Amino acid sequence: MLLVIDAGNTQTVIGLYDGDELLHHWRIATIAERTADEHALLVSELLGLTDLDVDEVVTGIAVSSTVPRITAEMRAMADRWFNVPAVVLEPGVKSGMPILYDNPREVGADRIANAVGAFDLFGGPTIVVDFGTATTFDAVSEKGEYMGGAIVPGIEISLDALFGRAAALGRVELVEPRSVIGKSTVESIQSGAIYGFTEQVDGLCRRMQEVMGTSTIVATGGLSELITPLSTAIEHHEPWLTLHGLKLVFERNAREQR
Repeated sequence: MLLVIDAGNTQTVIGLYDGDELLHHWRIATIAERTADEHALLVSELLGLTDLDVDEVVTGIAVSSTVPRITAEMRAMADRWFNVPAVVLEPGVKSGMPILYDNPREVGADRIANAVGAFDLFGGPTIVVDFGTATTFDAVSEKGEYMGGAIVPGIEISLDALFGRAAALGRVELVEPRSVIGKSTVESIQSGAIYGFTEQVDGLCRRMQEVMGTSTIVATGGLSELITPLSTAIEHHEPWLTLHGLKLVFERNAREQR
């Protein structure tokens, strides 16, 4: 089975594939200080929760990371604790997708995995909206080329900045309010956050389609489940899109190694 790990700035998503089927998935907090040994212990314990022995079931590992320190520790974990093929998605690793960025090395590994996964599922042109620490928009051409995209502050860090600068405002639960016109400070913040970010997504997707033409729009990431039902632009919700893209990158590089 293939172990896939997507380490973001805030959360890390871990999945276990049996062929094309995602058997299990876990979402944990990203802690940059974890060592390779701690990562190996955590993976072993998570698989143990489903009565799986990591030494018996894991036959390959694929990793993407937006945190350089974690990238190094994940690579060390694979080298030290797993005697299986391992692919870390980074510059030099074949994704199977031409990257049209001015400097392809600048594109985050998770954004490439999202683009690869979305093109496999939906073809192109496609726009991927990933609701993570940052909200990223990634454009894939009809030919399957990574065209570029947009990056905006994510919902949670935007609210952190608001609460940090406005002494009279407190933290709120991110849920849809009763109305777009809030009847309390809590509802007003919820309205601004949820409907405001939804309109941001719809507006950016509209502007990108003015350049690309009509495109399939796919949402992923931790807060995608909240925004997707309210968006008029998003057509598909794929919470494990990054993991799917990582699986494809692993398979393409495994073929190259044979």
